[in-house]
Amino acid sequence: MSLPPFHLAFPVHDLGAARAFYGGLLGCPEGRSAESWVDFDFFGHQIVAHLAPEGAARRHENPVDGHDVPVPHFGAVLTMEDWKQLAARLREAGTGFVIEPTIRFAGSTGEQATMFFTDPSGNAIEIKAMRNPDDLFRS
Repeated sequence: MSLPPFHLAFPVHDLGAARAFYGGLLGCPEGRSAESWVDFDFFGHQIVAHLAPEGAARRHENPVDGHDVPVPHFGAVLTMEDWKQLAARLREAGTGFVIEPTIRFAGSTGEQATMFFTDPSGNAIEIKAMRNPDDLFRS
């Protein structure tokens, strides 16, 4: 399955902290930037961190498979091997997970590895990997 890249713009309180988090910790290459924004290659997608000191992240939680999933959130679907490597890197860095790396919907269509964490501005991120990548949009 080949999908076109998406674009997402979101608020951050500090561009330096965003660069350290997305560019450093997550390993997302930096693209263009200006005084008030910076874009990143987020696993093949374009995300743009816009400086918005008053734009605090607001969050709600919805129950999904026994976990309180933060809403809103954004993320990426990786291969299982890349997901495991990122989970290990985040654990090694002492990342505080909203939902620890886990397997959700075990044994069913849609079985996936997932983890949730926040960036320094409180934006919730989910990184997942499908047991069977063809199940991503199956019900």
